[in-house]
Amino acid sequence: MFQLLASKTQSMKNDLLSGLTVALALVPEAVAFAFVAGVEPLVGLYAAFMVGLITAAIGGRPGMISGATGALAVVMVSLVAQHGVEYLFATVVLMGILQVLAGIFRLGKFIRMVPHPVMLGFVNGLAIVIFLAQMKQFQFADDNGVLQWLQGGQMAMMLGLVALTMAIIHFLPKFTRAIPSSLAAIVTVTLLVVFLDLDARTVQDVLADMTGNPAATIAGGLPEFGIPMVPINWETLSVIFPYAVILAAIGLIESLLTLTLIDEVTETRGRGNKECVGQGVANIVTGFFGGMGGCAMIGQSMININSGGRGRASGISAALFLLVFILVGASLIEMIPVAALVGVMFIVVIATFEWASFRLWGKVPKQDLFVVFTVTVVTVATDLAIAVVVGVILSALMFAWKHAKHVEFETWLENDGKTKVYLAHGPLFFASAQSFRDNFNAKGDPDDVIIDFKDSRVMDHSGIEAIDAVAERYVAAGKTLHLRHLSSECVSLLDKAGSLVEVNLIEDPKYKVADDQLA
Repeated sequence: MFQLLASKTQSMKNDLLSGLTVALALVPEAVAFAFVAGVEPLVGLYAAFMVGLITAAIGGRPGMISGATGALAVVMVSLVAQHGVEYLFATVVLMGILQVLAGIFRLGKFIRMVPHPVMLGFVNGLAIVIFLAQMKQFQFADDNGVLQWLQGGQMAMMLGLVALTMAIIHFLPKFTRAIPSSLAAIVTVTLLVVFLDLDARTVQDVLADMTGNPAATIAGGLPEFGIPMVPINWETLSVIFPYAVILAAIGLIESLLTLTLIDEVTETRGRGNKECVGQGVANIVTGFFGGMGGCAMIGQSMININSGGRGRASGISAALFLLVFILVGASLIEMIPVAALVGVMFIVVIATFEWASFRLWGKVPKQDLFVVFTVTVVTVATDLAIAVVVGVILSALMFAWKHAKHVEFETWLENDGKTKVYLAHGPLFFASAQSFRDNFNAKGDPDDVIIDFKDSRVMDHSGIEAIDAVAERYVAAGKTLHLRHLSSECVSLLDKAGSLVEVNLIEDPKYKVADDQLA
């Protein structure tokens, strides 16, 4: 049954107030990402509203916030520049279809393949990215369009308001939890700036700087349905399909990693495959209603969780509040000082960064520390999707290298020296295949040889080939090779591969055990 709340004890008030806080933080983010992608601000705002609403309602992780993101925007910019915004809408629809298929075929489970060091690097890198993204709010464009740091009183005002915002968020929960501290901080700082007429940059100033229009606004109407105006032919598909695949992959990676992070924070478990379907449906709808598409947003999700928003109502209310801002509340939102939103995001950075990473030195293998550092750097330098892929590949290669050195053998003679037994220890796969082959001496061994796999396992086709190669040596030397304790899966692999050499598979020995139990 559909539940707005995460549990029966969850407060609807907390979800609604948390949703309002998130909506306030969504406005500048959605506008900024729209400009990164090269589209109008409303295209980003519509995406934040529709993606956020649909994923909150039918996705697999209550409390997670989705919307327009920078990771997707940087991929979209070249498509929009070369082919126009209508091709972007068509791409977003196809992206959504691919994500729904990923959920139907249960591909969300592959997020379990992401090792913990990659997760650490992911959250650390993302915290740094969120921090660096706020630095532009401490800058202004001079008459030549060159960014300069704020000077003197302006910088002091900005830093003071940011510090006040962070102080309210940190200390207010010690006195009361009646309202989310982030919302209280935004409202307090806004009222302070308005009533004291302080010279502080507002959301309106940010819009003016981005558009070059002093009268720029986020005000608009309801999104309207429309089929993307692109030719329906193979040429169009050849243009949008590569972008759709990349966007779908990035969106799912970011969403599923954010889901995993929230699972850890809340000590609950989301449903990855359901989230894939939810993200896909949201992007299909968004593409038909003039939005730029989106995925999970870790910053806003952490704001929501830290503000007490744990149920579906928090994400739904955030999307609806955002729509209200677009329709009737634009003038109020544009009054919010940017410093208040920056202060909220700085708190998110502090909460997101895994400070325990600094205490791992000397306590975990160096290769894990290398993965954490590499993923962090790649996340900051490129984007998180590339960073996660790099991290998984690095972890896999290090695992393979480590276990390639772990194939060892115990040997002994039986039947008065007529039979030699090799007891293998360690997995037999592509990285250990050569080491496995090098341990056998077909010419010097007796006529009867047994390879015992009790403490080993054949993992892939390279392992099968290694067994075949060893068998060929013994056949060529006129000797008999037996395989003992092969698992049923290993035997099946040998059969399917059509082993080139007929190897004598012997039955596992039967051991009679004395039973001291009284009758």
